[in-house]
Amino acid sequence: MNAPNSMNTSDFVLTPESQTLSVLVENKPGVLTRVTALFSRRGYNISSLAVGPTEHPEISRITVVVDVDQRRLEQITKQLNKLVNVLKIVQLDARSTVQRELILIKVTADNSTRTSVLEIVQMFRAKVVDAAADSVTVEATGTQDKLSALLGMLESFGVREIVKSGEVAIGRGGRAITDRSLLS
Repeated sequence: MNAPNSMNTSDFVLTPESQTLSVLVENKPGVLTRVTALFSRRGYNISSLAVGPTEHPEISRITVVVDVDQRRLEQITKQLNKLVNVLKIVQLDARSTVQRELILIKVTADNSTRTSVLEIVQMFRAKVVDAAADSVTVEATGTQDKLSALLGMLESFGVREIVKSGEVAIGRGGRAITDRSLLS
């Protein structure tokens, strides 16, 4: 039995939280499959995934958001580092990065509601990218919170369709994740 004020390691519960990893990989076929399979085999659900080329055509950047505790994140990082085509992994801290998502929302907007929809779009600094007699398609970029708030405001008009990108993130300041050492 533990003393009243003592704690042992079993008293702590590691709670999962959203973790963002930026993974630089060789731009080769099958690399994305191997990276995502690593998460799948361990039973971790990827909540956001974005992949694209970097300023170096031979290197791609995978931005992965996964809900895990710190211990499991360390395990994932060690396993990712063992993959041949993985060049570098950086855990991104929300306070020192710029994180954005893109959303396209098709909203019902007839003559009686179009002005109200357009006011909301303007308030969120979004833009209309397509218009039809009975709907508008809105494009917005921002944080998850901003996009959720926009969606919440538009739901009362009738959301017909949503397409959302994965989160992309980049570190603040002049320092870059890529450097010359990756190219050698």
